[in-house]
Amino acid sequence: MSDAYYQLPNGRVAAIDGDCDFPPLGQALTEPNGLIAIGGDLSLKRLLSAYRQGIFPWFSDGEPILWWSPNPRMVLYPSDLKISNSLKKTLKNCPFEVRFNSQFRQVISACSHTPREGQPGTWITADIIDAYCRLHEAGYAISAECWQDNQLVGGCYGVKIGRMFYGESMFHHVTDASKVAFVSLVQKLNAENVGLIDCQMKTAHLASFGAKEISREDFLSQLSILIKST
Repeated sequence: MSDAYYQLPNGRVAAIDGDCDFPPLGQALTEPNGLIAIGGDLSLKRLLSAYRQGIFPWFSDGEPILWWSPNPRMVLYPSDLKISNSLKKTLKNCPFEVRFNSQFRQVISACSHTPREGQPGTWITADIIDAYCRLHEAGYAISAECWQDNQLVGGCYGVKIGRMFYGESMFHHVTDASKVAFVSLVQKLNAENVGLIDCQMKTAHLASFGAKEISREDFLSQLSILIKST
């Protein structure tokens, strides 16, 4: 694996090389926005190590791999899911066929091509797509999909380890398709006894579903239990 770098409390930069792990977050000098490490690779082993510590990659083409652990952290407890009255009507009318894990690469590729307000490009690069497809093949990354007339019209994906789920991205080509996929996924995760869904950063959209911010300390405390549970 390629080297990755992080800052220690004394300001010195150390490298993660070979099989070395990420630094404990309590020992690393994290920036206010949660940047924890720079560099490394997107191997299956590295990604699983990162997620088990509440760290995720987020970077653009042309940048080194950037690893993050924001504080506070936006999360959703599956049992706290809120569904608006308008979305309840959509769910009742069942305009979509909901599938899970039938076309993971197609879902993440569609997410990479979806324009985001305030974002000129995408962080879902070709390397990210390949890396998360490897996570999917290994049984960790999952997708929820909305199909209409046998066409994929919306979906979302994320990473599940133990009773912890990390939401990554969603897209829609038809109104409410991503929302239906997300609600269906949350309900599935709740039935599977998943205790926490990581939403990473605060958005009004996620807050409308019942997500809220908690401290990094609280997040890591819950993660340490859920990540080891089945």
